[in-house]
Amino acid sequence: YGLSYTTFQYRDLVVSADQVPICGNLSISAVVENVGSRDGEEVVQLYLRWGQPSVPMPRWQLVGFHRLPIRQGQAAKVAFLLTFSQRAVWAGQWWLEPGPFTIFVGGQQPFQEVRLPSNVLQTDFHVFGDSRGASQC
Repeated sequence: YGLSYTTFQYRDLVVSADQVPICGNLSISAVVENVGSRDGEEVVQLYLRWGQPSVPMPRWQLVGFHRLPIRQGQAAKVAFLLTFSQRAVWAGQWWLEPGPFTIFVGGQQPFQEVRLPSNVLQTDFHVFGDSRGASQC
C-alpha cells in the first residue's frame, strides 16, 4: 500500500516561476532516484501550503501524486501542473487570493517522521493580483 523495500532520494526541484498571476498555473518538476538495493515503485506526492489565507486552511494539502516504477540505480523525472483552482479557498464560493505559498514534493507528507530515510523538497512562490472568484479566471 505504497510502502517500498528500497530507498528513494529527491533532487532538482524546479518551478516554472516564483511569481504567478492570480489566475496562473505553475509547472513543477523534480527528479526521483532509486538509491536502494532493489527495483521499486514510489508514490511521489505534491503538497501545497497557503502562507496567508483569509479562511482556515490545513497546514498543507495533498494536491497531486504520481506512482513511478524506478529500477535500482535509476532516476526518473516527475512533473506536475498546479492549477489556479487547486489554490482556491472556500469562502462561500471558490476564491483565489494573492500571497505566499509553499510547495513540497516527496514520498511522504512534509515533516513526517519515518524509520526509512527520505527527503521532501520544498520551494516558495508568490501569487500576485487582485482576489477574485475562481469562476472569473
